Amino acid sequence: MPSPAATAYRRFLPWKPWLEAGFWLAATAINAFANSAVAILEYQRRGEPMATWEPLAWEWSSNLMVLALVPATAWFTRRWALHWDTWRRRWPLYLAASGVWSLLHIGGMAALRHAAYAAHGERYVFGYWPREIAYEYLKDLRSFLLIAGIMLAYRWLLRSWQGEARLLDAPDEGAAAEPVERPERFLVRKLGREFLVSTADIEWLQAAGNYVNLRVRGHDYPLRSTIAGIQMRLDPARFARIHRSYIVNLDQLAAIEPLDTGDARVHLKDGTALPCSRRHRDALRERAGAGEPLSARPPA
Repeated sequence: MPSPAATAYRRFLPWKPWLEAGFWLAATAINAFANSAVAILEYQRRGEPMATWEPLAWEWSSNLMVLALVPATAWFTRRWALHWDTWRRRWPLYLAASGVWSLLHIGGMAALRHAAYAAHGERYVFGYWPREIAYEYLKDLRSFLLIAGIMLAYRWLLRSWQGEARLLDAPDEGAAAEPVERPERFLVRKLGREFLVSTADIEWLQAAGNYVNLRVRGHDYPLRSTIAGIQMRLDPARFARIHRSYIVNLDQLAAIEPLDTGDARVHLKDGTALPCSRRHRDALRERAGAGEPLSARPPA
């Protein structure tokens, strides 16, 4: 019987894209409105004349560009995720990325402000570019690191919720209980608890950035590895590479459906369909059926 946590996680998944998009939209709107109100009140407190649309143009142009950069930031932090064992060598990459992020933010923000001022019959003056870019970068560095930190922390929470896998390491002393280079089990940590799962229970594997998702009895467990790295540690008699992003357990194979493109579609016993590239199709057919013709359709 599924645990309450597992059930809650499965219920969360259909809502996940909407909640993520809603979070960034809400954060953008709240920040833009709050900063605009502060700017208006500040000018009023000093008794300086200020058209209301100006601080609105300043803040919304900035926040809309931040929102536009969220997908790129998500891709970057997923592709080069930070971990305790990688942050020392990757922090220069994040520092460089913050510079690119800032230039895109400043350029887009300035363009939006020029358009807003032109719509009101006025001209927007950015100021002395070197000084203003340095000033904006100091603010953008903080914003970039905050957004990246939120994304990394969010993914860590999701992995903790769904469970994160790792292969067993060799003990500090004595012989290993099982072969380390080709382990028979892997360790799953979920919500602070750890349990062992047999490698034979893996149905298929999918590359996902710095992780490989292991499909086990309807659950996905991310394992920090490359698809090539984990393939080297799996039993080649049981697992086969079918695509640059997929490995399948041959015991789970139900049928191989050829496609007009020369590729194929692999159907598993649970009804899952996975892509099979043409470079792997013939080898998979030979291993799965000893050279028998490919099934035209999956079995009913």
